[in-house]
Amino acid sequence: MNWCPRVSGISAVAFFLVLAGAAVTPLNAQSSRREFQLQAESPLFWNLIDHNAKLETVGTGFGFTEGPVWDESGFLYVSDETINKIFRLYRDGKKEEVIALGDPDGNTYDRQHRLIDCASVLRAIIEVTKDGKYKILADHFEGKKLNSPNDVIVGPDGALYFTDPTLDLVAGEKQEIPFQGVYRLDDKGNVQLLTKELTQPNGLAFSPDGKRLYIDDSQERNIHAYDVAADGSVANGRIFGEEPASGKHEGVPDGMRVDKDGNLFVTGPKGIWVWDAKGNHLGTIVMPEQPANLNWGDKDYHTLYITATTSVYRLETKTQGFVPYVSH
Repeated sequence: MNWCPRVSGISAVAFFLVLAGAAVTPLNAQSSRREFQLQAESPLFWNLIDHNAKLETVGTGFGFTEGPVWDESGFLYVSDETINKIFRLYRDGKKEEVIALGDPDGNTYDRQHRLIDCASVLRAIIEVTKDGKYKILADHFEGKKLNSPNDVIVGPDGALYFTDPTLDLVAGEKQEIPFQGVYRLDDKGNVQLLTKELTQPNGLAFSPDGKRLYIDDSQERNIHAYDVAADGSVANGRIFGEEPASGKHEGVPDGMRVDKDGNLFVTGPKGIWVWDAKGNHLGTIVMPEQPANLNWGDKDYHTLYITATTSVYRLETKTQGFVPYVSH
C-alpha cells in the first residue's frame, strides 16, 4: 500500500500524479487540502458511520505516511516513506523512532505478534525485531529478486499474503520478475505466486470468513475479488468495483480494510470509499489529505486510523473492524 518511492526511474508520487492526470510535480506541491465530509451514496452508509462523526488529527509533520498498525498497549506503528523510518505514534501526537529503513511501506502484525513490514529498498518482506533491527523473511521468488513489496496481511491460515508491484522499485535497479505479482509466504519461508494478472497490485484484504481475497489495482483504479481455496490458492478473479477519478490529484485505490460484516473501506479518489460485500458503493469519507492506508484500532477496534500524506487521522465508526491477527 503505498505511493512514495520509485517507478522506472520516477517517484511513485510522480506516478500517482500521472495516473491522476497531473503534471509530474513534488508531493508537497500537488494537493490543495479538502474539507472532511461524509458523502453517502446509500442510506446504509449511516449504519457504519455516524452523521456527526468527527475526524481527529493524531499526528502531523510527516513526509508521507503509510502502514498503520494499532498496538493494544495504546500506540500506532506508522511508516514514513520520505523520512525512511517507522515510528510509534501515540494519541497525544508523541513519536518514537522504531527503525531507520529505506522506504518502509505496508505493515501488519502476524499471529505471533511480530511486526512485519514491506521494505521497498530491500525488496523484501521483513520482521522488525524488538531491538530495532530487522530480519528478512522473503526477498526472492524462484531465484529472482522481488520488485518492491507494497502491502502485507495475515491470511486465515496464518500465512502472510503480500503484493509486489513496481511502484517503489528503486531508480536504476533492474526488475527481475517480469510481472507484478501477489504472493503467499508460509512460516517455512516458501513463497507461492497467487496471481500475476494485475497491473499494479496494491492493497489487499480477506473477507471475515476467509473465503474471498480482495486486491486493488492502483493503475487500473479497480478492486478485484478472488475465491480462496483451503491451501491458500486463489481462483475466479473478477472485478469487484471501480474507483474512477473525476479530477486531478484525487488519489487511487491503495490500502484497504474490512469490517466484521464484510464491508470494505478502500482508499481512493478524495478519501476512503466504503463498499458492501456485494460491490455496492455505500459512500465516501472525504479526507483533508489524500490517504494511502488505514487500519482498525482502539478498544474493540471500532476506530479507523488513517495515514494520509503528511498526517495520521482517527475516525470513530459504528462498526467493528475485522483484524485477522486479533481474537475478538
